[in-house]
Amino acid sequence: MAEDQEDVAAWRTLLLAQNAVLRAIDAELQRAGLIPLTTYDVLLELSAAEGRRLRMQELAARTVLSRTRVSRLVDDLVAEGLVTRERDPDDGRAWFAVLTPAGRAARRKAAPVYLAGIRRHFTDHLDPDEQAQLTEALDKVLAAHEQRAGG
Repeated sequence: MAEDQEDVAAWRTLLLAQNAVLRAIDAELQRAGLIPLTTYDVLLELSAAEGRRLRMQELAARTVLSRTRVSRLVDDLVAEGLVTRERDPDDGRAWFAVLTPAGRAARRKAAPVYLAGIRRHFTDHLDPDEQAQLTEALDKVLAAHEQRAGG
């Protein structure tokens, strides 16, 4: 029973810490008059992708948003000129979300607030060894899920 409580405590603490940090960074972006954190995360993933494009399914897998929420957000970003949609030439049923120059500019403009928020609300509270341990531990969890999804 004590082991179950430790499992739940670790899980609960991870969720609460993530929620607190995300809310704080999003609030700072809003106060600065910049794009919301969910938009930043989508633009960041597109920026890092080959050709600055991802299939909608891939984009949903790389963010913490559901496929439906990603689709709605991409619709909004298309309307704002930050992203375009392009049909996948290899699969006529699939669509790519593609980062536009305006989307790159919006992400770049928000980056200093985003990065400062990560430091202020997350990494400043951990010493370098704790950061490395946390990264290693969470990489194990991620690798297990990636292996399961691929196999």
